[in-house]
Amino acid sequence: MGATIIDGRDFAAAVRGKVTGHVTRLASEQGIVPGLAVVLVGEDPASQVYVRSKGKATVEAGMKSVEHNLAADTSESELLALIDQLNNDSSIHGILVQLPLPEHLNEGLVVNAIDPAKDVDGFHISNVGLLGTGRKSMVPCTPLGCLMLLRNHHGSLSGLDAVVIGRSNIVGRPMVQLLIGDSCTVTVAHSRTRDLPEVVRRADVVVAAVGRPAMVQGDWLKPGATVIDVGINRVDAPERGVGKTRLVGDVDFERASRVAGAITPVPGGVGPMTIACLLANTLTACCRSNGVPEPEGLTA
Repeated sequence: MGATIIDGRDFAAAVRGKVTGHVTRLASEQGIVPGLAVVLVGEDPASQVYVRSKGKATVEAGMKSVEHNLAADTSESELLALIDQLNNDSSIHGILVQLPLPEHLNEGLVVNAIDPAKDVDGFHISNVGLLGTGRKSMVPCTPLGCLMLLRNHHGSLSGLDAVVIGRSNIVGRPMVQLLIGDSCTVTVAHSRTRDLPEVVRRADVVVAAVGRPAMVQGDWLKPGATVIDVGINRVDAPERGVGKTRLVGDVDFERASRVAGAITPVPGGVGPMTIACLLANTLTACCRSNGVPEPEGLTA
């Protein structure tokens, strides 16, 4: 019997529906409308697509959506002035600066200029520290989405052995903290891990976030393990025609699905959860700023 497929599209739709319901009630009962501002510097095509998708999803959830599209040669002082303006705008509860930024801009300086309470990406150093010490924070969207999928599949994660492959600040490190917060025993694996397959084989839960196509093989897995594949890699697909490509994860899905108990596909697994969690974070930030109880099931 093959692995259970963890459908991120369906679950993300449910999360977005829950967010929309809470937004509707906030607006009707208290006259509060959550607001999200997205800042894009330059004309990177992939970033433009992401920003449009985020704006569309925000409006569909009943929130206020504001987009600031700045020229690629925007100065650091101009960008910081805009962020300061958004920090002081009471109608904006979430601020997201689309990354990567042009090379002349200091990414760390820009991210840490955002009010931590409005940092819906969860990248501000204050939120990183709060998460690392087990306190209430804004949590990065992709790891939060992974945690939601795991909780939905397992119920309780307490006592499970988990391996996170990858140690990036965006996914790997916050994922470790979230799993520790749910009482997992967590191992962080990476490019210098000795005998990586053997390390992975001990895990009840495997989160792969390394950015290498199909790196995790089926025989690396403990039978019945739950596999969360964060990777989104575009590879050549000559079977589809000349110059065609397809998306694959960091896990060899075909082989892994024969061993795993449950697995996320690529596409259609973790990906849809990222924007759903962005909406959830914006709602959470709005509730916190207005002293309104936070909706259950949408935070870590």
